[in-house]
Amino acid sequence: MRIGYGYDAHRLVEGRPLILGGVTIPHARGLLGHSDADVLLHAVIDALIGGAGLGDIGKHFPPADAAFKDISSLTLLAKTRELIEGSGYAVVNIDSTVVCEAPRLGPHIPAMAENIAKTLGCPPASVNVKAKTEEGLGFTGAGAGIAAHAVALIDVKK
Repeated sequence: MRIGYGYDAHRLVEGRPLILGGVTIPHARGLLGHSDADVLLHAVIDALIGGAGLGDIGKHFPPADAAFKDISSLTLLAKTRELIEGSGYAVVNIDSTVVCEAPRLGPHIPAMAENIAKTLGCPPASVNVKAKTEEGLGFTGAGAGIAAHAVALIDVKK
């Protein structure tokens, strides 16, 4: 078994949709990035790639590559699954946390977890998504951006 850790953060800006865990969430601002800037999926991807010892998200999906401009991070997660399985591993479980002051994510968490599980081909019970605030502290607490952390456990494919 191997464990990987992932982290991502993006700035909130006007004129972009807010997408977290592959779910478009109603909000006045969205995340700025080359792809859809889905910090939750980017953290999960980094955790999986790291667990397999394959570098990081930027190595496999470089932000300067036009092929990834505005791409859905669910597509990147599916490609990550191929990388992981191609290296002889399967996902055991994912635990993740999204850090933001607003919007409230509770109603959207089941859909986020379902998207991740479905894309990775693992049971829904293997994916956990949590949401936290920072009580007004830091860039997330000030509403300037959103961050996400993820841990992935992978094992040799049986």
